Amino acid sequence: MPQNNTPVTTRYIDPLVDFAFKKIFGSEPNKDLLIAFLNEVFRGRKHIADLIYNKNEHPGDLKDEGAAIFDLLCTGINGEQFLIEVQRGRQGYFKERALFYTSRLISDQAPKGNRKAWGYNLTEVYLIALLEDFTLENGPQQEYLYDICLCNRHTGEIFYDKLGYTYIELVKFVKRENELATDLDRWLYVLKNMSSMDKIPVYLRKPIFEKLFSIAEYSNLSKEEKTMYDSSLKYKWDNQNVLDYAVNKAREKGREEGIEEGIEKGVERGLKKGREEAQIQLVKNLIAQIGLSDEQAASAAELSVDLVKKIRSELNK
Repeated sequence: MPQNNTPVTTRYIDPLVDFAFKKIFGSEPNKDLLIAFLNEVFRGRKHIADLIYNKNEHPGDLKDEGAAIFDLLCTGINGEQFLIEVQRGRQGYFKERALFYTSRLISDQAPKGNRKAWGYNLTEVYLIALLEDFTLENGPQQEYLYDICLCNRHTGEIFYDKLGYTYIELVKFVKRENELATDLDRWLYVLKNMSSMDKIPVYLRKPIFEKLFSIAEYSNLSKEEKTMYDSSLKYKWDNQNVLDYAVNKAREKGREEGIEEGIEKGVERGLKKGREEAQIQLVKNLIAQIGLSDEQAASAAELSVDLVKKIRSELNK
């Protein structure tokens, strides 16, 4: 059976846990952190001076996606405006979902009337995706940053430069401290390793990183934030335990039957069932033991408020 390990509290929260990611990058007071990170991702191709969070922030279409997503309206240093969607998390049909999300951002720009006068003058749209524990199919073994655009297949010439996809595979980012050459390197290193640090390193002694570490210090969280972070962290660990268990059991079954197909089917069934059970139990604990509201429990467990209300109703019976 999967191990039910209790997460160990570290000095700094894990920025790749959904609650922590939203707290650090998804709030108005901390938008300078996201601006700094995105400017490093664009590496001079764009320079963001300001951004506005879309009020319709959504945590993914399915309850088991576990992805933090932000729609951002950005203003460039020259006054130009463009849209960005920041996405984090494992999802099925990942490339298709990226196309769907960006297509929605494009289609939403069309006015309800007087389209002729608008003339399809589209704002630029970009998707930035942080891939924590999985990689894109058929990608280069050593490449961890993909800069995707529409181009001529034969010449490589850019066909349309107002739509772009940037994928960062963190599992492939393996640089050590003495190999960090750029601020983008430092951002990616911090995202992967901050929760295991006990102090801010000397090479990160810049105002933007000092603010990041201050916000991410566990002791600086409110009591409610600590509860929500602990729940989100435990949920992440439970999912990883379920995944590891499902993979190991599926491999055993595959070896016994002599077929590789057993691994894929076993992982899929075990992961889906385990995640569903973990989410439901998490909500029950948040309601019965901690007394969180429906909205707070839904945020911590990455579930819809309607589903949390249903679980609460069952508990009351």
